[in-house]
Amino acid sequence: MAKYVDGYVIPIAKKHLAAYKKMATLGRKVWMRHGALDYRECIGDDLNVGFGLPFAKLAKTKPSETVVFAYIVYKSKAHRNAVNKKVMKDPELAAMCDPKKMPFDPMKMAVGGFNTLVGV
Repeated sequence: MAKYVDGYVIPIAKKHLAAYKKMATLGRKVWMRHGALDYRECIGDDLNVGFGLPFAKLAKTKPSETVVFAYIVYKSKAHRNAVNKKVMKDPELAAMCDPKKMPFDPMKMAVGGFNTLVGV
């Protein structure tokens, strides 16, 4: 069965990682409660590889920053839309959505929806 994935690349100051982890942990709880199939938040480890365009360069990080690569998996695009509609109404998430209180700059976040090409 094909799946649908929302993907994110987020540059973030290393000093804000603890706050981001707290926010991401709540995000996972909320998205999974409303039907997401999987929710992952991954912190950059080997970002200066010797080929292709490294994530750090793509995200234009400073030496004090790293990159978060995150994704949420759904059954389909329609399922994603239904889950996200519920998530956006979730009162537990509301406190986390104030752009002034986020541990990263939301305007530097790259995001997109993807159809699965290869995978289970």
